[in-house]
Parts: sequence; C-alpha cells; structure tokens
Amino acid sequence: MVQKIDSQYKEILRQYMQRQSEQNLYDGQNFSRQLIAENTSPEEVISMHKAAMQEMYEDLPDVVWHSFDLLIEMMISYGLALQERESLLQRQEELRVEMDLAANVQETLLKTTTPSLEGLDIGLLSIPARKMNGDYVYFVSDQEGHAGIAVADVIGKGLPAALCMSMVKFGMDSLNNSRARPKDVLDVINRVVEKSIDDSMFVSMFYGSYNAGEATMTYGSAGHEPAILYRAKSETFSELNSKGLLLGVSPAAKYEEHTVHLEQGDLLIMMTDGVTEGRNEEGFIEREVIFELIHQMKDEPAQVIVRHVYDELVRMQNAELSDDFTLVIYKKV
Repeated sequence: MVQKIDSQYKEILRQYMQRQSEQNLYDGQNFSRQLIAENTSPEEVISMHKAAMQEMYEDLPDVVWHSFDLLIEMMISYGLALQERESLLQRQEELRVEMDLAANVQETLLKTTTPSLEGLDIGLLSIPARKMNGDYVYFVSDQEGHAGIAVADVIGKGLPAALCMSMVKFGMDSLNNSRARPKDVLDVINRVVEKSIDDSMFVSMFYGSYNAGEATMTYGSAGHEPAILYRAKSETFSELNSKGLLLGVSPAAKYEEHTVHLEQGDLLIMMTDGVTEGRNEEGFIEREVIFELIHQMKDEPAQVIVRHVYDELVRMQNAELSDDFTLVIYKKV
C-alpha cells in the first residue's frame, strides 16, 4: 500500500514539474484527501516528497536534502501537537453535546407551572450564566387561591450545582403542599439537602406562601437574598428580612417566618444574587439602580418589568452575566 502511494505521488509530482497546469494542482488536492484518509502524518508526506525528488533530480546539492531532513524533524513535533489538538477539540465537542443534552434534561426536570391567582400578576425570568442553571423556581398551587413559591440558588455553578438542584426539586415534590408554612418547608428541604449533597455545597432559598383571598404573603428564608417589597402608595422599597441558615449547613437549623399584606399596585420582588451582584467597569451595580429600573416600569405587567430589568442589567454588564439570573415579581392588581 505504501509503495502504491509513493508511486502515485511520484507520478503526480513528475506531471506537475513538467506542465504545472491547473489539472496537476487538482490531482494534488485529490491525492491529499487520500493521504488524510490513510492517516498519513506530515513527516511521512515530506519523506515521500524527498524520495521522489531524489529519484527525479539526483544532481541537486546536498544542502537541499539536508533542508528536507530538518523539515521532517519539525513535522514530527508538529504532527504530534496537531493530533493532540484535534483530540482535544473532539473531546470538547463531545462535552458540549453532553452538556446540551444535560441542560435540556434539566429544563424538563425542573420545569414548573406559573399559577393563575385572582388579583395577582406574576412575572418570571430565569437565565443561566452557563449551560446549566444553578437557580431554581418552584410553584405549587391549589384551586382555592393558595400558592407556594420557592426561589433557590446553589452556591456554585455548572453541572454540580444543577445536580444539587435536582435534590431540592425532589424535596419540594415530596411536600407538594400549597398551604405549607415556610418554616416547615425550609426545615424539610434543609434535611434533604444536608443528607444528600456534598459538604462543600450549600443552597440558599426563599419560600413564600401566598393567600389570594387575603392578599398576604407569608415568607421565610434560608440565607437567601432578601425579597423586596415595593409599596405603591408611598413609592418606597423595603427589604423583607428573615433569619435562617443556608440549607445543608446544619440539620438542627430553625427558620423564621413573617407575613406582609399586599395592596393595589404593590410589588413583591424575589430574586437570586445574580440580580443584585452584577458588575460593570465601575464595580458592583447598586441596588438603587435596580430599584429605579423597577420603578420606571411599575405600571406595566409583571413580565414586562422582569424583562426590562434583565435587559438593562445585561446591557450594563456588556452582555455578559457573571452569575445565573433569576427574578420573580408578584404584582397586586
């Protein structure tokens, strides 16, 4: 097989040296494809060329042949590096395909249905910084105007964070109670997380239970970004603080719960730290900037407000998210 390839190349080279036509170049291109198919290395191609030239032009000076020897040695290193690069690119492509598949599985697994509640408009947007999302929003509701919402954030990114979040969903599904008290929900999920994930990973969570009949939200937090309450009458923003350890830190952790009443035009804003810890060239984006973005759109539907905040924060960060972005707004209508 090698002798046949050598003979083929020698004839192609001889024809080219004599005529130097477009057809000769085309024959060379076709032959190169054959070499690739035969997995011929760069140094083997140069050796083939040197042998053909020595047979056709015996009287060439020795310096010409020595130059070929140098080129062959160079191509040995080049060929090895090229093979390693191609192998790395192949592994990267395989990983990309696997991550795309995992992201699709995660999206299906963690999918939730936004409830329809009388007197309440809900806006939601959750965008991962990478393929996999370390943030999670979970809704559970009934036909009597009660709905629970969990907004969680794994401390970490990528595949480990996504796998951790699947355990949170498992815990939420096991409860499946729209009237459950926040402190009880956080207690159960804390024990699930503490037993199920690596000691180096923790989860923050805000949990709220909304009663449409009374327009009240009872909420608790496990080390999560505080929710924000916007009062339409006074046009003021205030944090809804609630003490509680991160999920997974201690099985004995206890959680507080508090209740707020929503009035016409009020906004209840729940988020992860990907919203509040955005950075631009001047440093962290101030919370007041986020409040102003919300205030600008306060009369719009909740989903419009959420999208506006996201678009503007992305613009301020030169279209690069440093962390997963999750924002949920309840608007009393």
